[in-house]
Parts: sequence; C-alpha cells; structure tokens
Amino acid sequence: MVRSDGEPTGRATDGTGPTLFRERFLQGEPLESGVRATILDSWRRCRSLGLSPERSDLPFRDDFDREDRVARAAVPVVDRLESTFAGSAMNISVADANGTVLLRRFGEASLARGLPDIQTVPGFVFAERFAGTNGIGLALAERRLIRVYGAEHFADRSQGSACRALPVRDPLSGRIEGVLCFGYPRDFENPALTTVIRKAAAAIERRLLGQSSARERSLLQAYLDAGVEADAGPNRVVGVDELALGLRPVDRAALLEKAAELISRAQRAAVEVSLTDGRRVTLVSRPMTSASGVEGIAVEAVLHASSPPEGRTAPRGVEPVLSLATGPASPLTPLAPVDPSVVHRVRDTSLVVASGPLTVVPAPGHLREATPPAMPGSDGEAVAAEGHASDTPAEALTPAASAEALTPGAPLTGEGPPPAADGLPHAPAPPHTHVPPPTTDGLPGDRSGPQASERGLLMVGEPHVGGYALAARRRLELLSEASARIGTTLDVRRTAQELAETAVPRVADFVTIDLAEPVLRGEEAADPRSDLRRTVVHGIRDDLPFSPVGKQVDYGPTVPQLRCLTSGEAVLEPDLRTAAGWLAQDPEHTEQLLGHVHSLIAVPLVARGVVLGVAAFYRAQDPAPFGDDDRSLVQELATRAALSIDNARRYTRERTMVLALQRSLLPQGLPDRDSVEVAHRYLPAESDVGGDWYDVIPLSGTRIGLFVGDVVGHGLLSAAMMGRVRTAARSFAELDFPPDEVLTHLDNLVGRLDREDPVSDGGGIIGATCLYAVYDPTSQQCTLARAGHPPPALVRPDGTVTFPELPAGPPLGLGGLPFEAVDVQLPEGSTLVLYTDGLIEDRERDVDLVLDQLREALAHPEHTPEETCRLVLDTVASPHPGDDIALLVARTHAFDPRRVATWELPADPARVSEVRAAALRQLAEWGLDEAAFAAELVLSELITNAIRHGAGPIRVRLLRDRALICEVADTSSTAPHLRRAATTDEGGRGLFLVAQLSQSWGTRYTAEGKVIWAECGLDSA
Repeated sequence: MVRSDGEPTGRATDGTGPTLFRERFLQGEPLESGVRATILDSWRRCRSLGLSPERSDLPFRDDFDREDRVARAAVPVVDRLESTFAGSAMNISVADANGTVLLRRFGEASLARGLPDIQTVPGFVFAERFAGTNGIGLALAERRLIRVYGAEHFADRSQGSACRALPVRDPLSGRIEGVLCFGYPRDFENPALTTVIRKAAAAIERRLLGQSSARERSLLQAYLDAGVEADAGPNRVVGVDELALGLRPVDRAALLEKAAELISRAQRAAVEVSLTDGRRVTLVSRPMTSASGVEGIAVEAVLHASSPPEGRTAPRGVEPVLSLATGPASPLTPLAPVDPSVVHRVRDTSLVVASGPLTVVPAPGHLREATPPAMPGSDGEAVAAEGHASDTPAEALTPAASAEALTPGAPLTGEGPPPAADGLPHAPAPPHTHVPPPTTDGLPGDRSGPQASERGLLMVGEPHVGGYALAARRRLELLSEASARIGTTLDVRRTAQELAETAVPRVADFVTIDLAEPVLRGEEAADPRSDLRRTVVHGIRDDLPFSPVGKQVDYGPTVPQLRCLTSGEAVLEPDLRTAAGWLAQDPEHTEQLLGHVHSLIAVPLVARGVVLGVAAFYRAQDPAPFGDDDRSLVQELATRAALSIDNARRYTRERTMVLALQRSLLPQGLPDRDSVEVAHRYLPAESDVGGDWYDVIPLSGTRIGLFVGDVVGHGLLSAAMMGRVRTAARSFAELDFPPDEVLTHLDNLVGRLDREDPVSDGGGIIGATCLYAVYDPTSQQCTLARAGHPPPALVRPDGTVTFPELPAGPPLGLGGLPFEAVDVQLPEGSTLVLYTDGLIEDRERDVDLVLDQLREALAHPEHTPEETCRLVLDTVASPHPGDDIALLVARTHAFDPRRVATWELPADPARVSEVRAAALRQLAEWGLDEAAFAAELVLSELITNAIRHGAGPIRVRLLRDRALICEVADTSSTAPHLRRAATTDEGGRGLFLVAQLSQSWGTRYTAEGKVIWAECGLDSA
C-alpha cells in the first residue's frame, strides 16, 4: 500500500508489517527502518512520555466550549459529511487545537451505541501526550495531513481501525484552530478519502474566513452609517481621484502599508506619508465599535493640497453602501454582493480597503474624531492623540501631548465617544463644526491655503487583522533582505553565520546551526546525522548554555533536530516544556535552556538533494510561541541559505582541489646556496586560486636565478597552465640563457599554447607576466628582465629602498616585441624582493600608497628574509586579497675572492701544461689534493678543446664552492657536443671523460663568446 503522498506503508497483518515492528519496538529493540518515520518518531515520543499501550482512559473535559468558532464553522460541514457517509462505519470528529473533541458524527447511527464513550462522546482529549499515536494527536504534532493504519496506533484499543486527520487553520492568522478526523475500520480504506477530507477542511476554513468577513463588514457598515447619518445625504461620499490628481501605485501601496500598521496599533494615532509627487497625506486611525459589538479601527486619509488641479470638475456622487450585512453571514453561501467601486478586499489579510485610490467621506465637519492631529515626527512614526475627540480640538493634538497614547498594548476603551444604544458610535458633529483649514504646508490652523484638505476612508479592520497584514509585509521584506544578505561570500561558516544574523532578532531570539564535518571541508556528508558539528551560535545574548562552536553534537532519535533531518521537513515545537523528546535528550542541559527559551523550530539544511546540517531557531523574549507561518518563513530562509551553503561547499571543494594542484606545482623546496638567503610565500586569493608562481634555480658558476610570474585568470585551468609555464621557464633557465632570451622563449611558448588550446580560442593566457633575475656572487651583479610584471624592490645594506627602473616589456604571449635586460650592482647584504601584482594592486587602495607601505616595511635591513616575508604580508597585503600573492625575498652575499683562481692564456697548446700545474698548486693550497686528479683531467680536456675548436684568448677559472667548479671561456660561439666514439676513432673522447669525471657540465653563452664548465664533487676531499 502507498500513501497519498507516496510514502510506503503496510497493513497490520498477523505477525508482519507494522504489527511485527510495533512488537519489536515495545520490546525495546532499536528500529531504523520498516516503519514510516512519522510513526516511528511518534512511538519514540510516546515511550519518552511513559505512555502504556494498554491504557484505555483519556482525560475528559466537560467544560469545553461547545460554541467554539471552529465548532460553529464545522457543524454544517460535518452534517453534510454525515449524510455523505450514511450507512457506513465512518466516524467523523472535529477537535480543537488542544486535541479536545468538539463534534462527533457517525455514518451509521447504531454504531455509536455499540462503542465506548471515549469514541463517541465529545470532550475527550486525544492529544498525543495522552492518547499516544493517533490521528488527531499526530496531526497536531506534525501539523499536516496524517494517516494512521492499524498497528501504527500506539494504543491497543485502536489496532483494528484506521484514520485520516487534517489540521484546520484560520485563513487569516494561519494558526491551527482544530483538527478534522475520519475514523473507520481497516477494511474501509480508500485513497479517495484524502481528497474528501481536504475539501471538507477547506470548507471549514472558508466558514472561518466568513466569520471574520462578517465582523469586518459590520465595522465598515458602522463607519458608513455614521457618515451618512451625519450628512443626511448619499452624495457626500466621493472618490479622491475625482477631487484631485490620481495616486500612483507606489503611493497607494505605501498608504495601505501605513494604514495596516495603524490598525495593528489598536489606538488613536496619526502618521504623515509623503507622496512621490511632493504632496503629503496624513493618516488618522480612530477606534470604533460596530452594532454587533465588534471593536476595530478605521483609518482615514487627509490629502493636503495647496491648489486645486486644473480642469477639476464637480464631484460625482456615489451611492452609499447599504447592502452590506451587519450580522454574521453564512459562510456556506456566497457573501453579500459588494459594490466593487467602494470596497475592495485585500487578499490574505481580510482588510476592507476603499476603492479609489481613496474613498472620501464627507468634507470638513464630518467625524470630528477623525480630524488629523498636528504634524507627526519627521521620521514618519505615528503620533497618537490622548483624550476624546469630542472635547479635544485639533490644535491641541501635539506630538508631546500624544506620546503616551502610542504605548503598545494600550486598550481600546476610552477611545472616542461611547456607542449609542444601538451599538453604533455617536453621530459625528454637525456640518458646521469648526475645523481649521490647512496651512500652506498642509497643517490645520492657517486659512491662507486656497484649498481645504480632502478626507477619505482608506482602511477599516480589527487590530489583529492589521497585525497579520503587517507581519506578512515584514516577512516579505525579510525574505527580500535575506536574498541580498545570505551568501555574500563563498565561505561555508560565514554563510551559516549570515543566516543566523538575518533571523535574529526579527524571527528568532537565538539560532544554532550544526553542519556535517565533511561539509565544512567541502565534501558531501555520507550520514550527516552522526557527524554534526556546532558551527554557529548566535542570539540576543551570549550567556545561554548552548553547545559551543566547534563541538560535535549528538542528537537522540526523538529530538526535533534529528527528526527534521530524518523527515526532511521543518519540525515545530511550540512549547518546549511539553516536548518530551527534546527534554529527554539532555535533561540537565535542557532544563537550563528552559529558563530562557520556550519555543523551537528545527529545519534541515538540504540543497540539491544533499543534507548539509540542521538549523534550530529559538524564541525567548516574545511570549507568543512559534506558529506555522513562522515555520514556513524559517523553512524558506533555510532553503535559501542551504543553497548558498552548498554553493560555498562546492566552491570550497573546488578551491581545495585547485589549491592542492597549485601548491604541488610550486617548488617543494628551495636550493641551499651560499650566494643568497631566500624566503618565499604564496597566499591564495580569498575568492579563488590563480596562477601566481615563483622559483629559485641554481645556475653554473655559483650564480642563482630568481623567477616570479603570474598566469592570467583563476581556477583549475590557470593553475595547470601555471605549471606548464613554470616548467618551461625552469628549462630555459637551466640552459643558461640570459634573462631577456629566457623571456623571449617563454613568450613564444605561451603564444603557441594559446593557439593550440581549442578552449582558449586564441586568448586563453595572453597577459601572463614574468620577472627573471640572475645574480652572480662573484661579480655581485644582477641581471634582470621583465615581461609586463611589476618591478622588484631593492633594499640596500643601509636600508634604502628603491624600485629599479626596468623596461616593462610586453606580457607573455603577445609576440613580436623584444625584451631588454638591465644590470644592477648589488653590494653584499642587499635584499632583492620579487612579488606579483596581488600584493600591491587593490580596488580599494591606491597603488602609490601601497608602494609607500611596502617601502616602509622593507626599510629594515637587519630583518632576515623570513622576517621580511612575514612583515610584508602582515602590513602590506590586503586582509582579503582579491588576487594571489607570490613573494620571493633574496638576501645576496658576495663570493670570497680567496676561493677564486683565474688564468688567461693565448690559444697555444704549449701553455696547457703551465695552467694545469698552476691549478694543481692552487688545489693543494685549498687542501683539495684528493680532487686534483679529476680536476687536472677535466681542465686538460676543456682547455685543449677551446684551443683546438675555439678562438683565443682563453680564460680559465677555478671556483671553490660546495663543489669544485672548472670553467674555460673563449671567444667562439661554437658549442661542443657529447658523442660516443667508435673503437677505431682517434679522438672524440674528451667530453666523454669530462662527463664521467664531473657531477655535471654544460655551456653558457656570454656577450664575448661561451663558457664551458664542469663541477667536480668534493666528497673525497
């Protein structure tokens, strides 16, 4: 069997289905499946309440209100249902919001005589805490349509029956006023009953609305009767749009909103509203009582105008509304016809509003109570008048004198004259009653204005109805604000915090949010019910004993938070003092909370089918508990927030992946060289990961290469492209190309990658920048070249900070333009600082100011490179960087001249032995006798090759570093090539011997020619 909402259920057959699971549950076995979640939750609550399934007695109330409004509205409906189910075993019940049965009807009258009183007599209470799992009690607990079948009932007495129950709500407030329940034997089951019970409940709700309509129609009739009685003529009620320029829709909406607010205040008050065309309207609220004793508020509008509109014609009369019934109308029949030109009902608020833009009642002299007070405060807040209008002139109604009347909760008694014997208000003052005409600014008391103010009825209604309208308006405003406020960042924790900040204090007083631990890492939670971690605690105070942020939260099976995670729907607990499952979770902890909070809504955070966590909204200060409207509002807020949290979660996952790729493509460790001390930092952007990179490359001759670059764009593709560019740059540098040539090769490579990438369409990474510097410690000279990159900062030993002027060069990938290199002399102890544009470029900061901050941060030559990196990021970098930052700090050292030996000789083979002997003596002086044999052979081969294949003069240099470096330079640009000599060849083995005897060897080109070098290890030395 399948429920009407698609949830599977089962029949209570012998030993199977719910019967079997119920027995297992009653025996204390844990159940996780086999029973619908709604039923299982109810069973758990019943067990926590200590209910017994054998219990057959229920509380009985003989003092229940037989004239309850839901009972009066339901009588014709249940009578009709009784006729529909005549001859069947159907049991029709109507209960109030507490579960007390008010009405009973039976399809077969004889059925009632054979049943116990508990199933036939009104007055028994079927709330879940007394009767266990049943239709009425569960409908009130779940606040929706419920079906309970056979063994799903907790009580033994109900095992052979089934029922459907549906809450009945007040259409205005949305509150549950009662429950309509169908009870029947199990074999009477029919899916069509769902449709029948929905239609019947809707009919009862329409009758409830009719009751409210009759009350408000009587208020409107009282107002109109008072106006007609005063002026004795129907032609005094006219439309303002015929007296003055028509109001714009935005002005009308503003007036209606303020009118609803005045009605909700339930007292005499006034407020001034400025229209978009510069005119002003004063809204005046006046308490009134209908003939039937209904108390309400009438809001009149006084339209101030300094001059009559051009072409205005005489007012056209409108017939008074005499057809409106003053007594209660039958909700089963259509409402009495209403002239649409005079009365218009506002949907979902049941407020009677004049047509128009406004409907005017008689001009000055009519309804003296409605005379507008003095101008309200400049902030537009209503200013109420004290005393009776019959003895208080308009000039006396000042803000100071009326402040007390604005106190919330002020009673309606004493407002306005008492009603006449017929229940209507006293007739207003006669037409000759003095009302000062408006001043030039629209205030009474000055007769200089050429036109009197125009007055009209705007809205009439009961205060609680105005409160509903105002609450609905504020809910819409809150949802609109939430759309702009929640999800401003792509951070999971911050988005959850924004949800809490939006809800407090306008919806709840305290909010706690628990997210699954994997969600905080950007992953999907396998089972969020078992891995929740407190993420947000926010409220009007900070001293409540909620679990702190960061603590793992474990909820029991009956706790509302876990129930909402299981069902996927919001769970409302209007009164936490009776929430057995909530109290049973942690008695000591919850008892402390009950001293502060009294109502709870638990909402699952679900987005795209992924359960992220749960949010709990608590009410403390407002004595009214949460209602279904609050639950709907909170559900909507949670749904919007969940989407934003899920977006942040997905972004976190993507960012984590990209950041992991980015960091894996950056150098994992920098070379340890005596020529420089190096420190580096990489700081990803707050919103995304880009393509910034750096590198430090050891070069021949104790030189060091320093790279910093930036690949345009963000995300996975930029990180991958950065890895390709960095690898290419390192390869070109290790070929010992000078900086300008390295950039030229990179420029060609980037352009080719763009052309070959089908996704980039020829414009993928155009705009990548790079700065390359090569420092030679033997000469203390640094050669730099850049391709569209910011220039480096140079800190000299005395603390002077400069930014060397380097030719900017075009960004990589443009092609066709040359790059220029510049030589800069660096004294020992100088610091070279290379960085990407993310450090200095910020939308909210001026670049020159940032450079000044950088100069100030670097003006400390005593700082180590690590300290410099830390200081720069702390003081110069933006706290919320919008772009990646790569920072490379290198402090230079000069090479000790005593560890360098140099000889020059002409291209004469006879001089080779002399240089070889001098080199051996120098090695002996350095204490490197063990390395002499290999160095002697290497030098012999390199010098011989230079004499035979190169051009003189020849320069030989030995460098004692962590390895012994042998260099031979000549003026030829011809490079030697290593090859394998055949057994019959007489030559070609020189470079082979060099490669075998040295750790590495190679060629670098200079402006004068080339240098062939080889590094010999000193391990044996």
